[in-house]
Order: sequence, then C-alpha cells, then structure tokens
Amino acid sequence: MTISSSNTNSSQNTTQTASDNSNTLTSYADYYNNFDMDALLTEIFGEHLDDRLNAYMACCGRHVRDGRADNIALVHEDTVGNVTRMSFGELDKASAQVARLLQSYGVQVGDQVATMLPRTPELLIIVLATWRIGAVYQPLFTAFGYDSIKYRMDKANTKVVFTNQENRSKFEDLAKQTKMVVVGSTADGAAWGDDNYAEMTEKMATQVQSQHSQTMTSVLLDSDSSFLQMFTSGTVGKSKGVSVPLAALPAFYLYMRYAIDLRESDKYWNMADPGWAYGLYYAITGPLLLGVTTYFNEAGFDATNTRDFMVRHKITNLASSPTAFRMMKSSGVFEEITVNTPSKLSLRCANSAGETLNTEVVSWIESHLGCKVCDQYGQTETGMTCCEHHALEHECPVGSMGMALPGHTLVVLGDDMQVLPDGEQGQLAVVVSQSPAFYFRGYSWNEKQAFFEDYYLTGDVVERHSDGSYWFSGRDDDIITTAGYRVGPTDVENTVLEHEAVAESAAVGVPDEVRGHNIKSYVVLKDGIEGSDEIAQQIKDLVRKRLSTHAYPREIEFVAALPKTPSGKIQRFLLRSLTTE
Repeated sequence: MTISSSNTNSSQNTTQTASDNSNTLTSYADYYNNFDMDALLTEIFGEHLDDRLNAYMACCGRHVRDGRADNIALVHEDTVGNVTRMSFGELDKASAQVARLLQSYGVQVGDQVATMLPRTPELLIIVLATWRIGAVYQPLFTAFGYDSIKYRMDKANTKVVFTNQENRSKFEDLAKQTKMVVVGSTADGAAWGDDNYAEMTEKMATQVQSQHSQTMTSVLLDSDSSFLQMFTSGTVGKSKGVSVPLAALPAFYLYMRYAIDLRESDKYWNMADPGWAYGLYYAITGPLLLGVTTYFNEAGFDATNTRDFMVRHKITNLASSPTAFRMMKSSGVFEEITVNTPSKLSLRCANSAGETLNTEVVSWIESHLGCKVCDQYGQTETGMTCCEHHALEHECPVGSMGMALPGHTLVVLGDDMQVLPDGEQGQLAVVVSQSPAFYFRGYSWNEKQAFFEDYYLTGDVVERHSDGSYWFSGRDDDIITTAGYRVGPTDVENTVLEHEAVAESAAVGVPDEVRGHNIKSYVVLKDGIEGSDEIAQQIKDLVRKRLSTHAYPREIEFVAALPKTPSGKIQRFLLRSLTTE
C-alpha cells in the first residue's frame, strides 16, 4: 500500500480527509465486526492506493496534489503569543529545502535524523523533510540530559541532529559523531562551528533557483520500512527501541477518525510533546494524515495559559494526559466555567491517554470543560489499541479503557498463557493473526521478547467485562500480591485520589513476612496542606470502605513529588526500590 507520487499540480480531490458527517454515530459492534482493511486503505488513499508508501506524501504531499495546498496545516503560538500559520503548500516548499539539505549531508534511505526542538514550525518541517527522502525521524525530548541523548544516538547511529541554542550544550562530544544544525538566529551555533538552519535552507533555495529545478521526488518504500525511530518511556527500566513502519499509518488513521473523532472543521490541540509517542503519532502524523489543522503551543504547561490558549484559538477537540487534566483541575483557574454558566470554551470533545483517568477528573472535565472525555489506551510499541470511541456508539463506563480499536483483537491471558474468561485479571495481549491493523514486529535491537506464539504481550494487567470493555489494573511488574490476592495499583491510587486533600498518589508493594506484601501509598497533597496521621488514617479508611479491606494501604508516606518518566508516567519501580533499601 502506498501513495502515488503523481503530478502535484493536479486539483482533483480523490483521497480521503476528515469530514463532518459524524452527527449520527456508527455502531461500534457493526464497524468492529465487519472491519475491512482493504476498504480502510481505499478510504484513506483513494485511487492513489499502491503497494508502496511515503509518510510525507501521506501527511502533506497528497493534500497539495489534490488541491488543498492552501488549507492550513499548522497553527503555532510561540512563548510570547506570536502566531504563525502554515498551509500544506508552505510546508511542501519548506520541507523540500530541508530535504535537499539532508541529501547534501549524505543522508540516505533508512538513515536516522533527529531533532531536539520545542514545538515550532521548524520541527514539523524537519519531520516532513526526513520522511520525504525515505529517512527515519528520531525525536529527542527537550528535557533529556546527556546520558539519555547519548544512549539513543548510539543505538540509532544518528546521522544529523537539529537543535536550538538552548539545547546545543547538552550534546558535548556527541557532536563529533554526527552533523549538528542549529535552529535560530544566524549567530546561533557559530561558537561550535555548526551549520545554521536558516543559512543552510536559504542556500538550498538559492541553488534550486540557479538550477531552474523545483522538482523534489518523494521516495516510495515498502510498508514494512521504518519512518519513525522511537524509544519506550522507561516506565519499568531502560528504554527499548521501537522502529515504527509505514504500515502504522492506517492504525493512526483509525484512532484519529474513530476514537478522537477528528473532523475537518475541528481546531485540534494535542498537548502531548512530540518528543514522545502520543505527541508524535497523534499531534503530528495523525491530524496531518487526515488533512486537519494541528495546533502547537510552544509555551510550557501552565493551567492559565492552557485555558487562555483554548479560548483564543477556539479549540474544539483536545487531547491530553490525566496528569495535565489533574493539574488543570487543582489550579482553580477553570472554576468560573460550569455546566450552569455559559462557557468561553468551544470544546466538542476531549481525549485522555497515558494513565487511567479517575472518576473525579472525568466529572470535572464534563462540568468545567463542558464536553465528554474518552479514556484511551496504547503503547509506544503499538499505538492506541483500546479506546473509548467518540465516533462509534458504545457504552463508556467511567474508569474503563474502552473497547478494542477496530482492526485489533484483544484477549486477557493467565500465567499459563491461556485466554481467561471475563471478570478475571490477566495480561492484555493482541492476537496478531486476527489484527490486520496491528503493525509492531519486535524491538529494534531485540532488547526484549515481546511475543508468545501468536500473542503480543503488552505487560499490562487488565480485566475484561462482559460488555467488551477493558479495565486497567497496572503493569505486570506493578501488580501487588497481598495475602494471596492480586491488587492493581491503579485501583488503590484512584481511590486514594478521592480524598479531598490528595493531588497525586502511587501504590506499590512492600515485602511482608506474613502477607507476602503490604500495600504502601506514596501521596502528594494539594498545595497548602500538610501531611498528618489524621489524614493518613482517613485515606486508609476511605480505601477500606470504597475498595476492599484487603486492598487498602497499610503504609502512607507523604512526598513532595512522584518519580515520573519525562512523558509523565509514574515510575513505580523506583518507588519499589526504595522499599527494599
């Protein structure tokens, strides 16, 4: 499957973009049970469906080819409020210059090109340029330090890195093994002897003009060729390499179209950083694949800025993490917006991914943001595979992960790798042979065995209910066995969060001679509240009453913050290590 690189001057609109024909929901059961991969590919690529792909053509070039060059692809707001808008046509021209620059550096098909940049137009241009020549894009999160950068660059044998003045010093001796390009003023990078982005792209443009050639051919590749080089977030240890093939594009489309319910008229803001999977897959690749404008806010997270950004740009479709939603809630800046008063917000729907969204936050989103929120589950390895779907009709029990994303067959496995009946906890797995949209084939450098026979093993413990919904309990490594019972940390954490003084919590097992393990909760209290024996006892009593007498935390420790990955996931393995020291 691929997109033909035919004449980009054609104005015939023959391929699918997002539409607004979603007033009547499609039955989830009907679409899931009758899922047709060939029909999906035709829906996405139309008459240009072929057996070879190019990610740039899928996300930008075909929109130019089909007469949508003037459609806005990106709205970017910088840290001081300046707004830049770029059309698909402008991205096409800008990415062609950077693609030529990469070729001048000797970058070939399959080579790795990285950026360590904030959410700027240059970031998006470089991503598209990398894809255009058949190279592989590698994100480097801007909060990374030297060790994290070196680990990823060494593994991937990165050929070129684009960064800015603020992050350039982090690379130290790594600059000796790769080409460095600094994005910023013409003086930026001079101290290190690096190339400057503006100067070099202008040079490429001048060369094109002198040669009277505007043609920039996109390299078509087999669907199993990589276009992204990711690394897992390190929730349970060292980051593992994940090479994302072009075959992932239909799966990304499915999520955007049916779970996010992205429509042509939407003003879509995914708050996740493109340095991580959810941001790169679904703030860049996904919306551009559907031909819908994506919004970048270069400013760091701040609840007031978040509210004002949504108001200024009239955001209609929001994607974020439970951590961000909790911070919005605790900030108080949304308190004047309730179901009983006119809202300045324009949100039609919200989406949450990364961790389980607890009941209290779901209620707050509905009352203060004024829209329905869907909780959705996925991994760096697989993309999103289990979702509450805005565009498909099914029950969405609060607290569940939702249903299997169409094109995926999910099961729950016991310790003996046999499928468990509904109502029993086990490891979530994807049945590969029955999942035409599933694309993951193993870790880049075989760091871990991810499969057992026909199953991809997620490492996450869940429970399936009779209605087909899945409920998250925790990572397999995080499950606590106490007095013979298996307890998911998420259940404990969500119950602890119901206490009015609690901002965040994490639960781990502490070795105990009698019970095997006791449950210990690390608790972050809201600003201005001091930890006390009284609050600790209230939390214990709350969990005993609301969850179970065997699943309450026998130990409570109040902490200033929880250890998290850069993408915001709690690192329970670090908390467990504290209990054994």
